[in-house]
Amino acid sequence: MHRLRPDCRTVARRTFLARSGWGVGAAALALLEEATARGAASLGKAAPDGSPSAPHRLLPPRAKRVIFLCMAGGPSHLETLDYKPRLAALHGQPMPESLTRGQPIAQLQGQQLRCLGPQHPFRRWGESGAEISTVLPHIGAKIADDICIVRSLTTKAINHDPAHTFMNTGSTISGRPSMGAWLWYGLGTESANLPGFIVLVSAGGGQGQPIASRQWHSGFLPTRYQGVHFHSHGDPVLYINRPAGVSLSQQRVVIDEIQALNRLRAVEDPDPELATRIEQYEMAFRMQTSVPRLVDFRDESPATLALYGASGGDGSFAANCLLARRLAEQGVRFIQLYHRGWDHHGGIREGVRETARHVDQASAALVLDLKQRGMLDETLVVWAGEFGRTPMAQGDGRDHHIKGFSMWMAGGGVRPGVTHGATDELGYHAVDQPVEVHDLHATMLHLLGIDHLRLTVRAQGREFRLTDVHGRVVENVLA
Repeated sequence: MHRLRPDCRTVARRTFLARSGWGVGAAALALLEEATARGAASLGKAAPDGSPSAPHRLLPPRAKRVIFLCMAGGPSHLETLDYKPRLAALHGQPMPESLTRGQPIAQLQGQQLRCLGPQHPFRRWGESGAEISTVLPHIGAKIADDICIVRSLTTKAINHDPAHTFMNTGSTISGRPSMGAWLWYGLGTESANLPGFIVLVSAGGGQGQPIASRQWHSGFLPTRYQGVHFHSHGDPVLYINRPAGVSLSQQRVVIDEIQALNRLRAVEDPDPELATRIEQYEMAFRMQTSVPRLVDFRDESPATLALYGASGGDGSFAANCLLARRLAEQGVRFIQLYHRGWDHHGGIREGVRETARHVDQASAALVLDLKQRGMLDETLVVWAGEFGRTPMAQGDGRDHHIKGFSMWMAGGGVRPGVTHGATDELGYHAVDQPVEVHDLHATMLHLLGIDHLRLTVRAQGREFRLTDVHGRVVENVLA
């Protein structure tokens, strides 16, 4: 049972409420102190909740933030970013056993494996001559010279949920902090009115695998660093509006009194989760003003809406990309967009075409919009799925594939107009300059000015980091 200090036992209820007017000023002062501390240049100090009071930047940063476009379901690299003429020539023939013997396969185990040629033509785009599928005409025609294509990505998990977990946390074991939580923890946020890590989800074009909220969890970091999911329809955040009949000033009074009680308790019990509760009350109050304005696109020009193909805040991938740019302008550190629709075990020809139609224009528009606003150099945009698809046919679709697949990046210190790595002539194994997920994480952190070996947290008896005991910076993709 909690024991009150002797001086607290004698404070009458009315006296306590009368004295609690310090809440607004103290809260404002605490927020100011936090912002000042997070902007400090010195290292080695810690806040009461164990989080860093200064950024973990040890390198000159090239990027300030990340927008991660997650193509959930596993887009086929063979229909999007990695053309294989040899696979086309072997269409319908048995898959060489030398490539597949002893390899992990999700749903094709024990079946006869036959080659499935690329289902869409490719062409070369831009001055760089990047070879990109014709199902991505906006990415090809508009930003081919702005992106760096990686054709040699590999991962460890062959099923959706653990593969997402590995991509997000660097581990197939659930419960580790997500990359957005790590970045928010390590660098803080530049926004006073929004969380440092925000998640948006859209769907369309194919089978949409569910996305669990643990994919943006803070793990063993304080819960203040977990991602906040903005909903696609209705209020973007639950209970963002005040109850009917409650004014802003009335709600401020209630929050002040709650905060006074929380701070009184914190004096005796400096619990990190209590500190989180205090901060989140204030953040929620500020979001009631900032979020409705943020999701109102009426101040966007018709040209901008047309660029994205967005008609408003309808929860589409296009609307989410436009919202991501607006969040970036407000200083949000990590913005993650999931588009559920890339799981094409069957009907891959039309499935890829339809899903690409949902994401192609807006993906390119995001890069162009950031570029024309002078924000691309300080924003790292990543476009990737949790894995790729097999060169072997699964009926008229493709199975999950982890040994070699493709992604692209833009801005934030990445070399534009280049292609890194390669898979073999059938698109099965990454054979040239392979990039593991831990390498991707190490490179992202490096571009943000963080040495991935130094951003660590002690938990469960040892030091943990996003890259676990792996990871190297992929120097060839850096500008």
